Amino acid sequence: MEQRDRDSWAQQRKRAIAAHAADQQQRSAAEARQAAALIADFVTAAHEQGVAAQPLVARPHRGWGHYRTGLHGWYLKSDRSMAVGTDGNLYLLTVPPSLRARVTGARLVPAQPRMVIGAGGRDGESIPLATLLERRLSGAPPQHP
Repeated sequence: MEQRDRDSWAQQRKRAIAAHAADQQQRSAAEARQAAALIADFVTAAHEQGVAAQPLVARPHRGWGHYRTGLHGWYLKSDRSMAVGTDGNLYLLTVPPSLRARVTGARLVPAQPRMVIGAGGRDGESIPLATLLERRLSGAPPQHP
């Protein structure tokens, strides 16, 4: 194979990888918009139905205890590792252990919502976001998927 052919093949491969990455990013963004709409509908319905929000606490990845977050919302999983805030964002409530967070509270950043929670995880347990949200609206306690 000539050098020119190798260069051409490498350029084609780079373009194909870039196109694949752009397509994946577009699909992820569309999924996030769809999941965000479900969450917004849930927050509205929870307020209308009088489903009480509660203070959300974060837990360290390892160890014991919990950290205040200053957020209120609804836990979606029984292990309290995921919640929807009254602000309409999805939060993952496990954080790195921190002495500072023990004193000042944990600062959480909203997570990008997905339509299926746990998809691609090692434990093989996944559940549609819509199912978790419906369970909370029905008054059922949070469940582990």
